[in-house]
Amino acid sequence: MTDLDLWPIGNCQVSALVDRAGRFVWGCVPRVDGDPLFSALLGGDAPDAGYWAIDLEDGVSVEQTYRRNTPILVSRHTDAAGNAIEVIDFCPRFQRSGRSYRPVAFARIVRPIAGSPRIRVRLRPTCGWGGGCKSRSGGSNHVRFLLDDMSMRLSTTAPIGMVAEERAFRLERPLHFFLGPDESFSGDIAATLDHMLGETALEWQEWVRGLAIPLEWQEPVIRSAITLKLCQHEETGAIVAALTTSIPEHAGSQRNWDYRYCWIRDAYYTVQALNRLGALDVLEGYLGYLRNIVDEAKGGHIQPLYGVLGEAVLEERVAADLAGYRGMGPVRVGNQAYEQVQHDAYGQIVLCSVHAFFDQRLFRIAGMEDFEALERVGERAWANHDQPDAGLWELRTRQSVHTYSSAMCWAACDRLANAAHVLGLPGRRDFWQDRADRIRDAIIERAWRADSNRMSATFSGDDLDASLIQLLDLRFQSPDDPKFRGTLAAVEEGLRRGSHMLRYATEDDFGLPETAFNVCTFWLIEALHATGRTEDGRQLFEEMLSRRTAAGLLSEDIDPVTGELWGNYPQTYSLVGIINCAAMLSKPWSSIR
Repeated sequence: MTDLDLWPIGNCQVSALVDRAGRFVWGCVPRVDGDPLFSALLGGDAPDAGYWAIDLEDGVSVEQTYRRNTPILVSRHTDAAGNAIEVIDFCPRFQRSGRSYRPVAFARIVRPIAGSPRIRVRLRPTCGWGGGCKSRSGGSNHVRFLLDDMSMRLSTTAPIGMVAEERAFRLERPLHFFLGPDESFSGDIAATLDHMLGETALEWQEWVRGLAIPLEWQEPVIRSAITLKLCQHEETGAIVAALTTSIPEHAGSQRNWDYRYCWIRDAYYTVQALNRLGALDVLEGYLGYLRNIVDEAKGGHIQPLYGVLGEAVLEERVAADLAGYRGMGPVRVGNQAYEQVQHDAYGQIVLCSVHAFFDQRLFRIAGMEDFEALERVGERAWANHDQPDAGLWELRTRQSVHTYSSAMCWAACDRLANAAHVLGLPGRRDFWQDRADRIRDAIIERAWRADSNRMSATFSGDDLDASLIQLLDLRFQSPDDPKFRGTLAAVEEGLRRGSHMLRYATEDDFGLPETAFNVCTFWLIEALHATGRTEDGRQLFEEMLSRRTAAGLLSEDIDPVTGELWGNYPQTYSLVGIINCAAMLSKPWSSIR
């Protein structure tokens, strides 16, 4: 592997990343946080397993594109003589028998397009985080793979012996491959997969059709929305921060983290962005997930992240059998940040949940029981608004009272007052508004630095970090507030590197950061627009769009000098930035009249 130019497919149960050669190089089962069946992405420079390749013999080029408004990938392979094939990759997802059908399965359809192409199929799954699968056995049209916790079966219309022995053969008719649960494939494989393809395409296109997208930048917004949807584990409503683990933040940095879990913070931003597009199914699913988290929170305490089934314990370990992305280990499984204290989570829980008190479109409108449960979260926000935590950047070795965390605690109290008002509870409204006002006063008193005309990122120091720009999005400050304008000027001067923004420019647990954090650049674009520098914001936005992969996506980080993408991929934060900035900067639909 040389870069993150990867194409996600998925069905909100499982997903896979396909490289520019058309190989599956990453994909976990039975869900996003499971064991990687395809692990080549983290297998070093030349992994001999962990991928699924359908290669054209003597191939010279591969052209890839998504079917319009779907995550269905089409790869056209051409050889030196002009022979060509088309490979269609997807994970089935559609309504069947009144239920959502999203199996732990990957489908591939291979079609001859020109000449007399010869292909070779190499399916080399891994088990136990990079190890070999125990054994495999076959039948007349299938091969079975025995994983540690489950078995997978490849059912196919291709000659099974040629597939099992990885022999090249001429492709004279369409071939169909279904890698899924270890059970007999009922019905005609080809006809069934063709039907699944059509139903899956229709399901996604109908979902996109319901989005309220901006006039400009429609393609980037639609692709970002589809990919954010792929990051939701639909069974529970959890939203993972990314589909991968251990893509380093920059070369050899050791900043390799597992992002296949639901961060309360990241999910808040994701839901906020998709709400702007009217994707209420994501919000409703996530609210159900949150209600379970709040129910099980001891004394109202909220962790920064949970597993997709709501698991509270996510022990971190190293997968020794995998060399890492481009050989840059370690490969981490689990994330010890679940043990951290990050007080901003209280605000993000409330900010997401309060929407359900106001939006009449929802199937389930929030009521008194929901409000009382959220009040327990609000009590924690009030108790901790001036207490040290690890902050949103999850520092592992030191704590401070972070302005962003405190502002999120303010938001929790402020929005609870709004919810109390809509419920007709003036006493509770006044109670929470008083607390919000007192937190606001404390933040201004302890974080404002008059000598440098800006807010500090911590109460105790004189720090800069990009999260201070979010005081605008939270409505803690207004665009014309001199304190915000002073802070924005200081953040831009101290953290902007050309067209990119750092999170912070001070040493952390691993030294000085070397890459910019993509969502921080989008935060800057929003602030530029809000303060009247819209043309600057548009230019910066267009440049960020030019940094996307061929699939139209972004990872977490970018090298501000070379433009190379780093960090886990696709990163929800970064896609949220695309949606929010496009919605903010776009000309109105009325302008086309």
